[in-house]
Amino acid sequence: MDLLDLLIAPAYAQAAAPAGGSSMLSTLLLPIVFIGVMYFLMIRPQMKRQKDHRAMLEKLARGDEVITSGGLAGTVAEIGDNFVSVEIANGVQVRVQRGAIANVLPKGTLKSA
Repeated sequence: MDLLDLLIAPAYAQAAAPAGGSSMLSTLLLPIVFIGVMYFLMIRPQMKRQKDHRAMLEKLARGDEVITSGGLAGTVAEIGDNFVSVEIANGVQVRVQRGAIANVLPKGTLKSA
């Protein structure tokens, strides 16, 4: 008997678990369920938002009132392939990337503000 046995009780081996295929199935089931939950709660909604944003940018037209991701609000003055000119005040135009357009506002929103 060692001094260590007085402080910590010795651990004895337990009987071996019965061999079977069910442990392999249960081991793989949890990660598969976890991946499925992640897909439906995180990945799928993000893909839907990206698709809606892409559709909004394709429908963008001259005269639409928009808000950029930086918070600028204005009216679309000119549309290019990659850039959009947004008029934020009379005679003041800012060029922003097309992807920086966050929302298209209903007509007349900027005049009422």
